[in-house]
Amino acid sequence: MDFDTEDIDIAHEFFPFLRVYKNGRVERHILTSRVPPGLDPITGTQSKDIIISSDINLSARIFIPKIETPKKLPLLVHFHGGGFCTGSAFCPITKYSLSNFVASAQIVALSVDYRLAPENPLPVAYEDSWVALKWAVAHAEEKGPETWLNEYADFKHVFLGGESSGANIAHHVALRASEPGNELDGFKITGLSLVHPYFGVMEPDKLYQYLSPSSTGSYDDPMLNPAVDTNLGKLACDKVLVCVAGKDMLKGRGIEYYKALKASGFRGKVELVETQGEGHCFHLLNSSRNNVPFLKKLASFIRDDFQKS
Repeated sequence: MDFDTEDIDIAHEFFPFLRVYKNGRVERHILTSRVPPGLDPITGTQSKDIIISSDINLSARIFIPKIETPKKLPLLVHFHGGGFCTGSAFCPITKYSLSNFVASAQIVALSVDYRLAPENPLPVAYEDSWVALKWAVAHAEEKGPETWLNEYADFKHVFLGGESSGANIAHHVALRASEPGNELDGFKITGLSLVHPYFGVMEPDKLYQYLSPSSTGSYDDPMLNPAVDTNLGKLACDKVLVCVAGKDMLKGRGIEYYKALKASGFRGKVELVETQGEGHCFHLLNSSRNNVPFLKKLASFIRDDFQKS
C-alpha cells in the first residue's frame, strides 16, 4: 500500500489546539464545528453573518437583542479565543455565549472571524481585527453597509473584548487605536474587557513562537507581554477590566498585565476581577454557580456608564 509518510509523521503537537504534520497538513482538535446564525428561541437574540472584506476573506457575526422599540445600544467588538489557531465567530460556544450575553446586557456584539494561524501566521489575526474595527467605526455616522450597526449601535459607547487569545488581540487593537493618525478619524474606544487573557504561559512560549515566526516566544516580545511595551501607558480609553481565574495557568500573566497597566501612566480606570476556584474560560466551558455573577460583572462594566448618559 502506497502512502505519503509525511502525511502521518507529526512535525508539531500543540495540545489541545492542533497537530501539524510534516507535509504541512493541519489537524485541529477543538472548536472546529460551526452553527448557522438566526433567531435564538431562548433569549430572543438575533444574529447574522456579514462580509467585512472579500479581498482577505474576512467576515463576522453580528448579534442584537430582542428590541421592542428602535434604540441605540453599546457595541462590543468581540475577538474569540482559541490560541490564535482555532475557534471562530461561528462556532457553537461563540453563538451560545454571545446570544446570552447580548440579551442580558442589552448590547450589540460584533464577533470578528479573523484568519487563523498557522496557515495565516501572526500578525495576520491582529491585522484582520484592525480592519474589522475600522469597518465597524465607518458606521458611526449611520452610513455604513450594515443596517444593524447603523440602526442600533451607539458609537459613543464602543468596547473591545475577548477571551484568552482574543483578549490579547483586543488589547493590541485598542493600543493601535490609541496611536495618533490611526485612520479612525478621532474615534475613541470607551473600554477594554480582557477575560483570562493569553499573554504567554511559559518562556519561551512554543505555540506563539510557531504561530508568529517573527517572535522569539519570549517575554521580551510586547505582542506576547504588553508589560514590556513602552507604549502601554498611551492606551486611550476610559477603563479596562482584567479578569482572571484562580485555577487558570494564565492567571499570573493577567495579574502582571493589570499591575503594569496601573504603573504605566494609563489615565483611565483599571480593575482586576479574580474568580476563585475556576479554570480558564470556565463561563464558556461548564455550568458553575460563578457564571451568573461573573457575567453580571461583565455586563455592568459595559452598561453602567451608558445608563448614566
